[in-house]
Amino acid sequence: MKSIELAKKLEGLNTLGMVRKNLGVKKSTAIKILSLLRKEGFVETSGGGKKPRLYKISPIRVAGKEHLGLYDIINKYSKVKLFEPFKHKVMDRKLTIEEAIPMAIKQREFRLTLASLGLFNFVKDWSKLHYFAKKYDVMKEVGALYDVARSYMKTRKMDERTRKSLLKTKTRKRFIIKHARSKDFTDIGKRWNVYVPFNKADLTRYKE
Repeated sequence: MKSIELAKKLEGLNTLGMVRKNLGVKKSTAIKILSLLRKEGFVETSGGGKKPRLYKISPIRVAGKEHLGLYDIINKYSKVKLFEPFKHKVMDRKLTIEEAIPMAIKQREFRLTLASLGLFNFVKDWSKLHYFAKKYDVMKEVGALYDVARSYMKTRKMDERTRKSLLKTKTRKRFIIKHARSKDFTDIGKRWNVYVPFNKADLTRYKE
């Protein structure tokens, strides 16, 4: 399998064990594959020591001009700030708000997803948001979290064409965050057929 195809297959945040499982290979083979992908610019590493080694894999090579990464974008625009667990940068293209929201939701991490709500007021191109929501396979999640954000803070209004398209999408995962199911926002959860992970108390930072 070519390096670019491997990078596409493994795209996202991985551990060595996850790479082994996804490719069905031995530990030594997984290490060789990660080493090759890193040399070719498809992998950024973080952690190590007492913390697990993490591999951020992307089919877009780490080369050329460095642009703001996901955590940079969130900490610049959102009221909920994040500690950066690893250095995430985008090369040869600018990471837009429209891509950052689905990218954050795709990680299915509570704090990261909560912080991404603050980006909805900066969306300028709803069709582009729709494109990336589809690319990252989080269309229902994006729609539901937009409604949560809009009910609790100032946001730009989503155009109806994008909204209807997101609503028509088949639900793939009802839990936006694994095992997180709020007693608040149940109407939004029913509308989008997902479980909203946040309680109203989680969003108090956006009211300040």
